[in-house]
Amino acid sequence: MENTDSDEVEKLKSKFVSAWYTVKYSWMLKTKTRFSRNSPVFLLGKCYHFKAEDEEASMDSISACTSEKEFVLGNVDAFQKDFTSRIWLTYREEFPQIQGSSFTSDCGWGCTLRTGQMLLAQALVIHFLGRNWTWSEALKVDSLHAESWTVSTAKKFVNSVENSFHGERSCKSGTQTQSLREDEAGSSLNNFHHRHIISWFSDVPKAQFGLHRLVEHGHASGKTAGDWYGPAVVAHILRKAVEESTDPELQGITVYVAQDCTVYSGDVIDSHRKSAKGSGPRTSTRTYRSAVIILIPVRLGGEKTNPEYFDFVKGILSLEYCIGIIGGIPKQAYYFVGFQDDSLIYMDPHYCQSFVDVSTKDFSVESFHCPSPKKIPFTKMDPSCTIGFYSRNEDDFERISEEISKVLKSTSKEKYPAFTFVKGHGHDSSFLRQQKLEKSQLSVKREQKLSRQGLEDYVLL
Repeated sequence: MENTDSDEVEKLKSKFVSAWYTVKYSWMLKTKTRFSRNSPVFLLGKCYHFKAEDEEASMDSISACTSEKEFVLGNVDAFQKDFTSRIWLTYREEFPQIQGSSFTSDCGWGCTLRTGQMLLAQALVIHFLGRNWTWSEALKVDSLHAESWTVSTAKKFVNSVENSFHGERSCKSGTQTQSLREDEAGSSLNNFHHRHIISWFSDVPKAQFGLHRLVEHGHASGKTAGDWYGPAVVAHILRKAVEESTDPELQGITVYVAQDCTVYSGDVIDSHRKSAKGSGPRTSTRTYRSAVIILIPVRLGGEKTNPEYFDFVKGILSLEYCIGIIGGIPKQAYYFVGFQDDSLIYMDPHYCQSFVDVSTKDFSVESFHCPSPKKIPFTKMDPSCTIGFYSRNEDDFERISEEISKVLKSTSKEKYPAFTFVKGHGHDSSFLRQQKLEKSQLSVKREQKLSRQGLEDYVLL
């Protein structure tokens, strides 16, 4: 009887919290976010300039896009379409109860898990659709007073985007799995991948990367439903979730989590060269190429983020391989996807939405896309975060290593960079560090012994 009463109290509490977050963050989504048209805007490696139609991007703004691969792409509509196409995963309510708890909502505690989901979703979008993919309906999403986020010269939302997908399904052969371009975003294949990726994050126990499965994987870290999850813990939960995923389409993806702010190149390359056993009467081991999602938990200061790291974060978010940052402000997790000047651009998971049953035919995907980008000053950024990159193959990883090394070199004004790239394997380095530590401890003990012997050899008068 006591357990039943306790469950009822928890359910009522959960409903109250859900209602509170719905009211609070509905209002926040409608508040104005100001963007300057005099500075470039970066979004996951792409650079935009909010120029008016009759204006050309200034040379100053172009030079601000420092990488050779970065360029001014267009005005506010192009940015809006790109931003809204990112998959937005937020608090949900009235989903199936999480096993071992009374929770049917993650309001108030699941925000870091949601930011981790968004980062992983972005990696999957790149893997299956490409970075240039945009959702054909992106500019038709309810704007929630969308004009408030544009600058004075920006146009209102474009409401005449042609919807080229009408529920038709076409069969595409395996030879058509080549790089998908932005102008193919309305095809049925792209639509299939878009919806399939969202279904992997559904709030049901069987979903590959749904909240239920992530909570289950969190048990190994001593976490349960209702607990606070840090960015580093979420990185390891995502690694485990991908490792134990059962969907055949996910076989070609692995997650590498950096150790002690160090990325070991040998380990990442090994992940690219995964081995798997074939099936059949003559079972053999074959090697196949696997894309790698690289997650790097870091701490960018003590109680607050050290200003020395601001340029470093900007440099990271400017790279085309970056899939975002699991971060936030103290006690509130955000998914950082870009920046303008001294402000970070983020997606907010705190908006509480209703459960969506993705098993139904043609389920609505609108609630999985956010039309309202938000900004916070770099000075409010919590120092604890996890940085993500997507590496499709070994050549990609080599370029990632080179470009990140340039960012680290140009932005590290102190002796201690946020993280480092090291050749070799983590277990080798751990063994060498242990040997060095043991030798150091022996040396200290030897010096202490000699010191004691020295004192015994002399009589102080």
